[in-house]
Amino acid sequence: MVEERESPDAPRQQMKKPAFPVGDALRAYLRRVRRERELPATYERLRRFADSVPLSDRLGKPTLWESVFYDRLDMQALHDDLKRVYAILRVDGDLSVMQHLYIDRIDFCAFGNSAPFRVRIVNAYNDNPDHFYIKRGDASRIYGLELEHLLSPNRLNYLTCGSTLVEEHIAGIPGNEFIDRWLDNPEIRGVRLAKELVKFNERCFIRLLGDMRAYNFVVVVTPDFEGAQIRVRAMDFDQQSYEGRLNLYKPQFFKDNAPFALFCAKHLRIETAHQYQREEQVLILQRAAIIEERLGLLLHAMSLDPLAPPENVRQLRESLAEHYKRREYLACESMGALVRENLESIRRLVAVGGGAPGAA
Repeated sequence: MVEERESPDAPRQQMKKPAFPVGDALRAYLRRVRRERELPATYERLRRFADSVPLSDRLGKPTLWESVFYDRLDMQALHDDLKRVYAILRVDGDLSVMQHLYIDRIDFCAFGNSAPFRVRIVNAYNDNPDHFYIKRGDASRIYGLELEHLLSPNRLNYLTCGSTLVEEHIAGIPGNEFIDRWLDNPEIRGVRLAKELVKFNERCFIRLLGDMRAYNFVVVVTPDFEGAQIRVRAMDFDQQSYEGRLNLYKPQFFKDNAPFALFCAKHLRIETAHQYQREEQVLILQRAAIIEERLGLLLHAMSLDPLAPPENVRQLRESLAEHYKRREYLACESMGALVRENLESIRRLVAVGGGAPGAA
């Protein structure tokens, strides 16, 4: 996050990304890895709420969420079924260890592609809450979740059921809040944060996860005996492999992320940034080697699904061919093929020990 180029925030047509249906190959993959399950509560059922009220945050400020309410006769049955969904997500359906949980609130957000429901579930013994999300299924988002699970240091729990997607909550400080409240905190070692930002930037670029503005990722701070450890995690996967512009897959170039980019420039030399970039490339290749068969099945399914307009695929493959100096990209006809070719590009870079194309 130390290089300056054209910003992806330049004016462009403001069109909402369409939701893509789950194709047969992806559905078969999800069944094989036990992501596709029968669920007692679906997205369509939650849409049948009777009323709603705006939801404010802990400081009383309005949010994009509203709390929803259901017919009194249906409420208890719905809550019981949501507890079962949570049990399937967390403990493979063993409800016996979750009898003490109750559904405290259901929130809905019409903003965003997935129009999610957020379910707040609470432990009756100690009032400790957790959250999970029920969303409209979208192939782009599912590919994004699975690539994050396979190629990043983060494991993700999610399930699908037809057109329903269930996700666990990704805990952390949203990037925009971190900029406002934590970026200048003396407990945060600048080099550690800058290192993780560079590695996050590289992960997004290799697996083609777009639109990682500050409010679409979180910073996880873990206290340690030599200062806090940091990890940067994506929490929104709607823009997996959709855009045609190369820099939309590099978080460093978004205007919202400018404070992070300047922070990295302040704390890292360019040579050190390249070192961290290469470290992440090697880690991605190691993860890919461990799950080679599973990743191959996923990328095969991804290569069959139209996840972006053809003009976006053409624009991106030409940019990637120039970026990596490899004409093999020009034969790619899908976003899945481009992700596969990115992995091959970094495999070759690591093998020959060449300089990383583009700054971290």
